[in-house]
Amino acid sequence: MTLISTNMPTAELQALDTAHHMHPFTNNAELGAKGARIITRADGCWLNDSDGNRILDGMAGLWCVNVGYGRKELVDAAARQMQELPFYNTFFQTSHVPAIALSAKLAELAPGDLNHVFFAGSGSEANDTNLRMVRTYWDLKGKPGKNIVVSRWNAYHGSSVGSGSLGGMKGMHAQGGMPIPDIHHVGQPNWWAEGGDMTPDDFGRMRARELETAIEELGADRVAAFIAEPVQGAGGVIIPPTTYWPEIQRICDAHDILLIADEVICGFGRAGNWFGSQTMGIKPHIMTIAKGLSSGYMPIGGSIVCDEVAEVIGNAEFNHGYTYSGHPVACAVALENLRILEEEQIITRVQQDTGPYLREKFESLTEHPMVGEAQIVGMMGSIALTPDKASRAVFEAEEGTVGYICRERCFANNLIMRHVGDRMIISPPLVISKSEIDTLIERAWKSLDEAYATLRERGLFKARPAA
Repeated sequence: MTLISTNMPTAELQALDTAHHMHPFTNNAELGAKGARIITRADGCWLNDSDGNRILDGMAGLWCVNVGYGRKELVDAAARQMQELPFYNTFFQTSHVPAIALSAKLAELAPGDLNHVFFAGSGSEANDTNLRMVRTYWDLKGKPGKNIVVSRWNAYHGSSVGSGSLGGMKGMHAQGGMPIPDIHHVGQPNWWAEGGDMTPDDFGRMRARELETAIEELGADRVAAFIAEPVQGAGGVIIPPTTYWPEIQRICDAHDILLIADEVICGFGRAGNWFGSQTMGIKPHIMTIAKGLSSGYMPIGGSIVCDEVAEVIGNAEFNHGYTYSGHPVACAVALENLRILEEEQIITRVQQDTGPYLREKFESLTEHPMVGEAQIVGMMGSIALTPDKASRAVFEAEEGTVGYICRERCFANNLIMRHVGDRMIISPPLVISKSEIDTLIERAWKSLDEAYATLRERGLFKARPAA
């Protein structure tokens, strides 16, 4: 047996990684040639790698480590549950205390009549659940033809076949036979990239009304649900104009369409409230949850379902579920995570203290010659890189070229800041301090300066000619 230790040389770890580990969303051949960064430890908002670098994690892992790394309470909760009941399923008319307790707590925290929880192991699984649940709901109500789900281009709802089809990432759709039938996509509310000469308010209303047009074209008797993230996360932290969500809510209500809010990223404080739906003032029938539910310490996801949908589904056997639905250890860790968020008033601090501080500092990045827009809500934000702020121009180089150069400079400066195309995005742990925010902004500025110099040197700071 090969013994692997964090004390092994980086090159040896990288060689083993290349030989055996297939990474998600990665060209593994290219990564093998470059060598993966090996993370060995973490505490608070900081990571350590195998070369001894201490890195500020501006992405909270993958949008998820809301309470920060190294929380012994979560480790202890997992250990206690493993000793008492390490696993049992929730099939066969059986339940257990952690699943019961977590369901009740989520019903308490969720807004409105969202009082029921169907557990999954991830956000992808939960959105697969939602796809089946809304179709089953309408079938049980005597409308089996009402089975089309409308989503948005550039949305991200997971990477399984069902959830990947719900999402609007065309690169994902190019592989593996997606999207599956009866998924329809409409435009995203990205004013910076697609708003043209319209005001943000007019653009928000126009994009919302694309949903109404789709319903009219497809037939209201065919459309089961509309799914959307309150704020698009993996699509680039796209915060919709203020006119967008009220119009979406009106349209769903008017046409008897179920509204699914994908809260996988926005939930549990990320968008400044317990749920992004509260931040955006919407009333969904179903909310998808994962990530911040356990702060990433254990894999867990789920669907929080309103009374009406749960009652209809509950009157028949719903032939759906996962081995790890309501896994007792994951539920115990999630409960402890929610206790920490609540008792330490972490979300209140984001609302009233560190969130406004981060907003002020983050929006100052628009003073950089390469930054045209800075959008932020709660603890998730993005900046748009552009060669011409006035015209909101895109770069002549292939989309993502400039963003990648900037991301590489961030990594070199020990800051995890991700790129989506030519947008740079952040999503730090909710426990980040003001001094750590200062460090994040300082390193972002330095990285932007270095990327700007590289673009100038390579002749890449050019706008794409108008079509």
